[in-house]
Amino acid sequence: MRIIMFAVWLFFCQSLLAQENFPSPIREGNEPIAPGKFEPTWESLQQYETPEWFRNAKFGIWAHWGPQCEPEAGDWYGRNMYIEGTHQYKVHLEKYGHPSEFGFKDVINEWKADKWDPEKLIELYKKTGAQYFFAMANHHDNLDLWDSKYQKWNSVNVGPKKDIIAGWAEAAKKQNLPFGLSVHSTHAWTWYESSRRTDTTGVKAGVPYDGHLTKEDGKGKWWEGLDPQELYVQNHEHSEGWQNLYFPEGQWYWGNGASIPDQVYSENFYNRTMDLINKYDPDLLYFDDTVLPLYPISDAGLNIAAHYYNRNMANNNGQLEAVMFGKILSDEQKQCMVWDVERGAPDKLQDLPWQTCTCIGDWHYNRAVYEQNRYKSAASVIRTLVDIVSKNGNLLLSVPVRGDGTIDDKEIAILEGVGSWMEVNQESIFDTRPWDIYGEGPAVESINPLDNAGFNEGKVVLSEKDIRFNQKDNVLYATTLGAPTEDISIKSLGKNPKLGKIKKIEMLGSNEKLSWKQTSDALVIKKPKTLPNDIAVVFKVIR
Repeated sequence: MRIIMFAVWLFFCQSLLAQENFPSPIREGNEPIAPGKFEPTWESLQQYETPEWFRNAKFGIWAHWGPQCEPEAGDWYGRNMYIEGTHQYKVHLEKYGHPSEFGFKDVINEWKADKWDPEKLIELYKKTGAQYFFAMANHHDNLDLWDSKYQKWNSVNVGPKKDIIAGWAEAAKKQNLPFGLSVHSTHAWTWYESSRRTDTTGVKAGVPYDGHLTKEDGKGKWWEGLDPQELYVQNHEHSEGWQNLYFPEGQWYWGNGASIPDQVYSENFYNRTMDLINKYDPDLLYFDDTVLPLYPISDAGLNIAAHYYNRNMANNNGQLEAVMFGKILSDEQKQCMVWDVERGAPDKLQDLPWQTCTCIGDWHYNRAVYEQNRYKSAASVIRTLVDIVSKNGNLLLSVPVRGDGTIDDKEIAILEGVGSWMEVNQESIFDTRPWDIYGEGPAVESINPLDNAGFNEGKVVLSEKDIRFNQKDNVLYATTLGAPTEDISIKSLGKNPKLGKIKKIEMLGSNEKLSWKQTSDALVIKKPKTLPNDIAVVFKVIR
């Protein structure tokens, strides 16, 4: 069913492209597009080339942080707290009260970020090995985390009363880390439809949640003068199946009966994002959308892309250094931006650079993950990174931040574990390029297709029998995804003219002289007496 719906959506997109006609085009009088090389068309955007700095960087860390971290109850809190019977609904009742009286707008008011120290966090991230840093600019909850010109519901006016993005940007600059921003707010239109529900049982049965409130209802309240509809954006017809627990299949890409955003909403999103770009000039820009924001119902995303590239070129003496990400891209669209894969990776080497975004826990901080020891380990992070880099990709790793702006002791330990491995083995990661094949071993032989946007991580187990390759100059790096328990036999490195003659083999993090033999069938390295780590052992093959 999912494949059928996606095929229908692609046909719809292609029809729009053929007609060059969008139902809600951005009209004149809104934020202007910077002049330059790029026009808001797919043909023009195909001039894009991924900058070398990003290809060299390989590893970034993301603070996917906002008001939904305040309850410490995990992902999509702002939607699920309005769905009777869910875990987050129950958490909300116990912690705050009924959503007819205390809604997500009030959770925002509780969020103070009073212990947030961006300089301390980004210093830790850089020490871990991050080569770029991402901050979340807004989520589906529709709160802008900067002094937003076009959204009164922003972190300067409410909640922390701080320009969160300005704080992150300044800290990243001090550490000389490229600065990225992620934008997720296009889907508030349908995501918040749950705020219009009611309980079906109990003493509050039939009492509307606060998604129906207007500016007039705020007299005498803490939010007096603000319009909840500018946050919840629910003055529209429901989507088909809007009362389902989660989105009906396919609605994420504005298909399958999703309520379609109107002109005002599309232009507001467009202006907010243009304001964000113009204020902070991010080096990287991530959209949590299929292809581009509001595509294919609006040309907002194409306009934003052209503006972002042109402005970046103007700021860099005509050189394009910007990186923009989109999900579920066609081959043609992958030439226009960098393909992002959520919580997963392709099972083949990719011709063009790409990125995985994933998290060591839930995207939004979840205390239960901490208490139940469900974080990814440092070993899991490193093995994932090595696998991704071998396929011409980068890893963007989210480390959940608590509502108060701190990370917990277990997260710090994981980052320190990653940093320790990186300190010894980073030459096998940074500045490298893929080899002829990405690897060999049991996982290579497994078929692990992506589920639309990604979501295939953990479905294939990586072991010390799995080996990943990448290269730099005359060096080929062969990394075992675990600690070898016997001699290491690498079939792909048997004698062949393409590989060339092997002059020497070293093991990173060790001075031990290795015993090895290359035959026509394989390169066999005798199991070292002592292994430098039990996460991923890197053999440096010098040709």
